[in-house]
Amino acid sequence: MIHRIDTGSRLSQALIHNNIMYTAGQIGASGKSVSEQTTAILASIDRLLAEAGSNKTKILQATIWLADIKDFEEMNAVWDKWVDPDNAPARATGEVRLSDPSLKVEIIVTAAV
Repeated sequence: MIHRIDTGSRLSQALIHNNIMYTAGQIGASGKSVSEQTTAILASIDRLLAEAGSNKTKILQATIWLADIKDFEEMNAVWDKWVDPDNAPARATGEVRLSDPSLKVEIIVTAAV
């Protein structure tokens, strides 16, 4: 069985299958700073995890896309305050062109439920 969360006509923000939650790419408000966008994204991930009956200690993997890799340290400053250091997920970070030029960060996670 597949349980979809916040489903629209194009995508679901998250879905659960076999006790694993997969999120769509989460973004913050366009035009905001890297720190502000990262903070908003992590709040969105917290909300989706809670709705699925999970939490950030159960994140298995995170993929982080930055519009400019020069923002790596600024994003990490927010991430490091948020992530549980005893339960850090596997993670990859790369530079990509995001769908809107004013977006600076996009984060995708997979978590146990």
